[in-house]
Amino acid sequence: MVKILSEKILLPAALFLVVALIPLFFGFNEYYTFTFSIILVYACASSAWNIIGGMAGQLDLAAASYVGLGMFMSGTLYTRFNIPFWIGMPLGGLVAAGFALAIGYPTFRFKLREFWYALSSIASVPILRTLFLVWEDIGGPIERWLGKPQPLLMRFGSFLPYFYILVAMLAAIIYLNYRIKNSKTGYYLFAIGADEEAAASLGIDVRRYKLKALLTYAFILGMLGAIYVNLLGNYHPDHFDTFFAITVAAIGIIGGLGVIYGAPIVAFILVGLNEVARFSVGTIGGLPWVIYGIIMLGVVLFRPKGVGPLFHEAYVKIKSSLRRKRK
Repeated sequence: MVKILSEKILLPAALFLVVALIPLFFGFNEYYTFTFSIILVYACASSAWNIIGGMAGQLDLAAASYVGLGMFMSGTLYTRFNIPFWIGMPLGGLVAAGFALAIGYPTFRFKLREFWYALSSIASVPILRTLFLVWEDIGGPIERWLGKPQPLLMRFGSFLPYFYILVAMLAAIIYLNYRIKNSKTGYYLFAIGADEEAAASLGIDVRRYKLKALLTYAFILGMLGAIYVNLLGNYHPDHFDTFFAITVAAIGIIGGLGVIYGAPIVAFILVGLNEVARFSVGTIGGLPWVIYGIIMLGVVLFRPKGVGPLFHEAYVKIKSSLRRKRK
């Protein structure tokens, strides 16, 4: 039992140790710390998306709505009332979850799914962007900056603390994925994702469990928004970004639906490639879409279940070869 448990913990512990040492490898350079922090934002968002998209099978494209609401909630509380971000984080999560409930309840009530649910969820992104553009008391066309560092309010003068907060958050999200996947709720979600009608005929309350998955996902992304706004140092309606929403879902799909470690690994590869391309060839319009399109096409043709299982197969082969060497 102890041996099995140690094998389950060894790989993720080693991976997180490597990730935690990344700033050291780059000499604690602020640019690289910021870049890897952005990668971690996508890793956290896509790992949370795995709950609603990978397990429950709902193609949710509203990630930018939930992150944006978390940014505006925590950012407004900080700039107007000097409320620390460690209070703004859960409040941002609650606002995002409340908005998800407002979207999810009627769509699940009327049994919208697949592309219809995807369209209804992504429609929320431009709607919120327009709303906050005209709502000048909270948003408006001008960027709102957070101002000088106040460490006691979780507003640091360096990207390094946010990097480690994001590492801890990613670890917590992956652990939550693991707990859900191996629980009764997880079994129900996978059954719903496979066939909703069959799941309902077996007595599973489909709407209830889809809502639970959606609210969990939205709450996490709302909290993530409070960290994201600190990384960027400002909040603006343009942060309700359709590309961000699609990228989060694309990473989850490429990583493998329901595969726990697939999304964060793919996030490091895809977002990292995007940053390298931007640094080397500059900002060419549509380049990220081209990169994601080519990779998505390759995954559909050659790895329709995602690349996550590929990582697992490689891990199993390495582990078995190490065992043979010991013998």
